[in-house]
Amino acid sequence: MAGAFAYALILHPKAGCSRPPLNRDDAGAKVTLDTDMSEKPEQSDQSLTRDAIRAMRRSYGDAGLENLPADPFAAFSTWLAEAATNEYIVEANAMVLSTLGADEEITTRTVLLKDISEGGFTFFSNYQSRKAHAIEMHDRVSVLFPWYAMERQVSIAGVISKISESESEEYFATRPWSSQIGAWASAQSQPLESRAELESRFAGASEKWPEGTAVPRPPHWGGYRIAPLSIEFWQGRYSRLHDRLRYERQTTDSKFVLTRYYP
Repeated sequence: MAGAFAYALILHPKAGCSRPPLNRDDAGAKVTLDTDMSEKPEQSDQSLTRDAIRAMRRSYGDAGLENLPADPFAAFSTWLAEAATNEYIVEANAMVLSTLGADEEITTRTVLLKDISEGGFTFFSNYQSRKAHAIEMHDRVSVLFPWYAMERQVSIAGVISKISESESEEYFATRPWSSQIGAWASAQSQPLESRAELESRFAGASEKWPEGTAVPRPPHWGGYRIAPLSIEFWQGRYSRLHDRLRYERQTTDSKFVLTRYYP
């Protein structure tokens, strides 16, 4: 991933391609990021009508995506770094993971990216969770990084597999003590009778491994790595003329081909 990153932000329409004029409604539809969250809707029941929902839209800006480097991981690292410094993005490494489980059921949840190496994207989880059981049945998954404040998103689809135990051990040792205890306390995705039961399990694990002592990694906890087959970079643009550039390959051993798609 070393070297200069070759993508460029275009702050004006491309030469020979004039921008359609914005009418007053489009220009006024821009969503502000400093809205007072305590404000209540005008409707007395605090619900939104169908027309109100349909009217929800924003006009995206001029900043565009002209090209990307040949290495998709370099491109992603640049965008992730920029998202991490954006004050309006709470967790730049949060990604929405979708899996295909039993009875062809698709489920989604948010997990945290923790590494970009070995040709893939790594996160950690409970190996007995619902997502883990789905991954055992279908090793194809997708993730989405929704960086709304930057009018960007990155979607990744690929093949997932467990990382080595040594890698999982290394990362687990760096986690905060309370997170390590939480990994022992939670039987993730299993029915829970009450919040008190969870708190009790946490207290029990805390007594077994007091703060300041070494907490072993649970055998049912570890990492997964997604080897991408496609990585799409999306940049919002005016008049819904968004930029979509996608890296694609047939297998995890082949080279990526970069293609621009209609929005």
